Formats: sequence, C-alpha cells, structure tokens
Amino acid sequence: MKRGMNIVVDNEPRIRNIKFTADTITAYLIDGRIVSVPLAWSWRLSEATPAQRAKWRIIGAGQGIHWPDVDEDISIEGMLRGVPAHRPSDLKRFFDAAQRVNGKPATRRSDRPRGTQRSSAKR
Repeated sequence: MKRGMNIVVDNEPRIRNIKFTADTITAYLIDGRIVSVPLAWSWRLSEATPAQRAKWRIIGAGQGIHWPDVDEDISIEGMLRGVPAHRPSDLKRFFDAAQRVNGKPATRRSDRPRGTQRSSAKR
C-alpha cells in the first residue's frame, strides 16, 4: 500500500432484497447476511394484504424499506437490534401509565411566566 492511500470500508448494514413468509420478514443484506424478524413486529405489515406487502422499495441506499400503501418504514438497524413497532394505542397506554405514576400530565406547563422563579418564602 502506498503512503497516503486510504481504503474506505463501509461496514454499515445495507439491504439488497426482502422476502416474506406468513410469519416473517427476511432481509438479505449486501454483505451476505440474512436477517429475519417476526412479521408481527410490524402491526401495519401484519395487517396488510399480500399485495400491499409486495409493493415496497429500498430507501436510504439500503438502510431501510418503505411500503407506500401502508405507510410503513423498517430500518435494518431496527431489525438487527430487535425493535418492534408499537401500535399507537400501545403508546397511549404507556404515556397514560407514566402520567398516573408521576401524578400529573406530561405536557403540563407552569402557570408562571417564563424566566421567573418560585419564591422560597412561605406565603
């Protein structure tokens, strides 16, 4: 190797192709790896028709997949890390539970004008 030459190695996972079974999404990566996750991890895809699932495109130079008919995106990072998509109602239950634990709404704002501090003296 000559002095001053750089060799760039792209080790980020990139999707080459995907396939479905009745229960799984399988991604075939450019580097030869095969990653398979349960179809149930994407509630949108698990409820989609086979024709809707078949209409997809690779996005971000292979970083993810987009299904326009069901408005779903899945990243290869999410598949590798095991991050399933949660239904919006699941998120609502999560935030409602957090609100009950904290005893106040997460979006509650103070009535005081911004930049003012509460007095430490008792009134």
